[in-house]
Amino acid sequence: MNQSATLEEVVEVGGVITDRQPVDFYRLGLAGCIDRLTVPLRRQGTCVRWETPHHGVEISSGCASLLYHSAQVALSNTFKYAHATDVTVRLAAVFHGIRLMVADNGTGFESVPRAAGEGTGRGAGLRTISQAVKEAGGTVDITSAPGTGTAITITIPLD
Repeated sequence: MNQSATLEEVVEVGGVITDRQPVDFYRLGLAGCIDRLTVPLRRQGTCVRWETPHHGVEISSGCASLLYHSAQVALSNTFKYAHATDVTVRLAAVFHGIRLMVADNGTGFESVPRAAGEGTGRGAGLRTISQAVKEAGGTVDITSAPGTGTAITITIPLD
């Protein structure tokens, strides 16, 4: 299968970026799998910048899967809500861990914590990945304000 036919398998459905192909970390690596998720953003004219100085770091399939799904949520939110013109994705080794950062220059949002059970359902993806990352011993930092864009930083220990 050629590259363009493969990339056409990455679509957005209801604002959620989805890859119809099975995730293949072995063939594409984590960065390659996440990069596929940026296709709908690029199609709409968003400039996507990559920073991946993590060459040679061993990542378990569980950790890779968690980072992939976290990127999927962050990029879907950027696609659906942010109206960003620029997105930066950084995947890097840090002391005893790996860090994924997705930052955009979009509309941002007011990051006020909600009480349990409160809200309209927006932010469910971020809450879900935050819980999964915390269960894996990692941290999630979300920085956003109206008009300033959003940066989501996820750090997962590799030990």
